[in-house]
Amino acid sequence: MSSAAAPASTVPHLQFYFDVLSPYAYLAFERLPQALAGLSYSVSYQPVFLPAVLKHWGQKGPVEIAPKREWVVHQIDWLARRHGIPLQWPAVHPFNPLPLLRLVQACVPAAGGTPSRWVTETVLRHVWCGECRDPCAGDRLVTLDAQLAPARLPGLDAKAALTQATNEAIELGVFGVPTVALRGRLYWGLDSLDMVAEALQSGT
Repeated sequence: MSSAAAPASTVPHLQFYFDVLSPYAYLAFERLPQALAGLSYSVSYQPVFLPAVLKHWGQKGPVEIAPKREWVVHQIDWLARRHGIPLQWPAVHPFNPLPLLRLVQACVPAAGGTPSRWVTETVLRHVWCGECRDPCAGDRLVTLDAQLAPARLPGLDAKAALTQATNEAIELGVFGVPTVALRGRLYWGLDSLDMVAEALQSGT
């Protein structure tokens, strides 16, 4: 979050939708502070279950199409190098992100809240800086849980909160991640961060 010189009520708010499954979401998360440097804004991070989003809109994930998967891996590795962001593909991808997403949601202390940047960062880096290991391996989940010390158990409450957040995102028109919502407009993809910066600068 940038420093806010203006009163809090006038600071534009961003909602950052992500799934730990997406390498583009990880890169966008890491790039966000640099892309919006010098601008006043607040931001909240909202996990959603990407497979449900894709299913709703009748889409396949990029890595589910063999030629597209090859391109995505090549592009992601190039983007990470270009932006100086550490990245190691997990041993298993795609994987079921639900245990990690529910853990993120369990770190929210109150209903209707969103996880902190530290929680979001910790889980994303667990996946994408994890020494090429399986992010959902039992020993790694135990270690991550101890590190995060969630406010609640990642059980039914966290599951229901994640489902609700995913459904609300779909109702807003979110069709993929990362997506940034600003003033009722959605900006999809890592390459849309410059558009978000321009919108903040212009007030549109």
